[in-house]
Amino acid sequence: MMKMETVGSGRNLTYALLDSVGKAIVVGAYDAIPFPTEADLAKQYEVSRSVTREAVKMLTAKGLLAARPRKGTSVQPTRAWNLFDPDVLRWMLERKFSLDLLRQFSELRIAIEPMAAALAAGTADAKGIAAIEAGYQRMVAAEAGDDDPLEADIAFHIAVLEASANPFYAQFRDVVSTALRTSIRFTNRFKGRTASLPQHRAVLTAIAARDPVAAKAAMQALIEDVMALIADAEARA
Repeated sequence: MMKMETVGSGRNLTYALLDSVGKAIVVGAYDAIPFPTEADLAKQYEVSRSVTREAVKMLTAKGLLAARPRKGTSVQPTRAWNLFDPDVLRWMLERKFSLDLLRQFSELRIAIEPMAAALAAGTADAKGIAAIEAGYQRMVAAEAGDDDPLEADIAFHIAVLEASANPFYAQFRDVVSTALRTSIRFTNRFKGRTASLPQHRAVLTAIAARDPVAAKAAMQALIEDVMALIADAEARA
């Protein structure tokens, strides 16, 4: 049995079960065996049927499970998963490191972030530019050991998305955060590879100068640098 260690309300138990089962699905624990019934899950994790039922509903809403009459509940193929769901993204990182996943993340980023930077250059207000500047200054502090390099880098990129003033771009913040966490795990394998301050400064400078073309080019160059490292690693693999 896998008793839930989370104490407190039934809602806490539901999310604890959601996290455990969701992670198990994504890492392939049910690839070769049928998905358990709600009764079996309740017994396995020592939770109530109502907690199990709610967790299964949430996993179904995320596209990981499907319930069919007389066939029970089954795990869905990856193509059916909601890959923009922050829980699903997080669980995907529990799998063994994958260059394919990193390349796919980067391909998505390069389709989104350069245009977001261009939009920010044209529409960002003083608050938006100040947030980008603050993210950059955190990166400078991180270089000196006074901030967390990963969180500083993420803060910069999220600030650019939000400064675009386009709510659809802002909604990609979870995807970009996850992609950056994966990317930095990869680039940290290269001795001396850290986020390039000059490249990030070029993005900030272009946005502050209200130059959409330069902002787009600077952000694209930044992501292309990572993609070149991925391509090189794939060639060697």
